[in-house]
Amino acid sequence: MKYAVGIDIGGTKTALGLVDSSGMVLSKASLPTDLSLSPQDMVDRIAQTVLDLMAGKGLQQADLSGIGLGAPGPLDTRLGQIAEPPNLRSWWGFPVVEAFNRHFHVPIVLENDATAAALAEKWLGAAKGADHFVYITISTGIGAGIYSHGRLITGASGNAGDIGHVVIDPAGGTCTCGQRGCFEHIASGTAIAREASMLLQRPVTSKEAFELALSRQDARMEQLVSRVFHYIGVGSVMLINTFDPELLVIGGGVSQVGAPLFESVTGYIRQHALNPSGRSTPVVPALLQQDAGLIGAAALIHTKY
Repeated sequence: MKYAVGIDIGGTKTALGLVDSSGMVLSKASLPTDLSLSPQDMVDRIAQTVLDLMAGKGLQQADLSGIGLGAPGPLDTRLGQIAEPPNLRSWWGFPVVEAFNRHFHVPIVLENDATAAALAEKWLGAAKGADHFVYITISTGIGAGIYSHGRLITGASGNAGDIGHVVIDPAGGTCTCGQRGCFEHIASGTAIAREASMLLQRPVTSKEAFELALSRQDARMEQLVSRVFHYIGVGSVMLINTFDPELLVIGGGVSQVGAPLFESVTGYIRQHALNPSGRSTPVVPALLQQDAGLIGAAALIHTKY
């Protein structure tokens, strides 16, 4: 049996685990991504946790096929570096692969976290039978993994699929990137919570906003959620018109709202996708929700992507 380590580095937490070649997670852990630490110190902490997991399963480095790293973009996979992710400012320009190489003597592969999650869905999840699909994650931010003609499309530096910063509605306010109306700024979980809190004049989570809207307890939340669903439909049509996928897979925290989201997006696609075949593109929920990041990172090692 072959084993890989999957490490999913996020702005608030880092998930990691031991995954065998069948995709089974043998053991896992989660660490806060402590931005008060230097990136090297955080890598040291992650590496020690990996070694502890391996020891708990009686594994040595010789038992590993490699380590997969998923991280938010922008990054530079050619150089093995974190570039300039907005939620990891202290990591900008950090040579993350080199840092892990100080602890491990196995192959280490870095890819965008949404790209890795797409690979996980192809390997074990909702896109098993698809050769052309787009995985969309809608959570704190928005990103995509693109799988076309039987392979991942990663781009020159590993940043293909950074759809969170495609402009959807210029009237939607200024994004952290400086553009106005970016997809992420108007339709992510963060955006929903921000807008709901402004409307209700108190702290509101995206989960509460959805609950108020879908139970029809607050007309303002209904309007907000309807607008967000519309924006996700617009983004989905943009992806269909651009990549001609046979399938869209939506994951991330916002996807947990379930049928109302998928029905709304499917309805928008049926009306507005350019190609008649594109209008019938299935839109399905991701199957690998909780562990998608670390499984996807491990899939970078286990699969020939």
